[in-house]
Amino acid sequence: MNADKGSCRRRLPDDQVDLVVEVFRMLADSTRVQVLWALVDRELSVNDLAEHVGKPAPSVSQHLAKLRMARLVRTRKEGTQVIYRLENDHIRQLVTDAVFNAEHAGPGVPGHHRTGDELRILHPERKSGRAPSSAGADIPAPARAEGGQA
Repeated sequence: MNADKGSCRRRLPDDQVDLVVEVFRMLADSTRVQVLWALVDRELSVNDLAEHVGKPAPSVSQHLAKLRMARLVRTRKEGTQVIYRLENDHIRQLVTDAVFNAEHAGPGVPGHHRTGDELRILHPERKSGRAPSSAGADIPAPARAEGGQA
């Protein structure tokens, strides 16, 4: 991703601006933000997402349909289950940056700036500053943040 290298001051074409606005529209809903955040480092089914965000599965399914139409998530079939994941690393980075930016608006040290010891206090289930990955193996928290996965 070279978006942050050098400056780009060209005017965006109107159709591209419309697409950007649609992405931000999708992020303007708390349930969709929770769904996207849950998918930053793993794939989940509708039922798992519904449980995670504390909403009924039909409601989450409607949000997922909108996110899919906006190309923010994609699906794959696993037997009879539909599994959702983020569309690409750009979406992962966008969601992560939005969450991290919001953390800066709150009091104290933002969660993503905390040390391993501070994270263990916040997340006692995590060992040695490591966060569980979707495959069950541990991924070091700093590597996840640097790799675009929060």
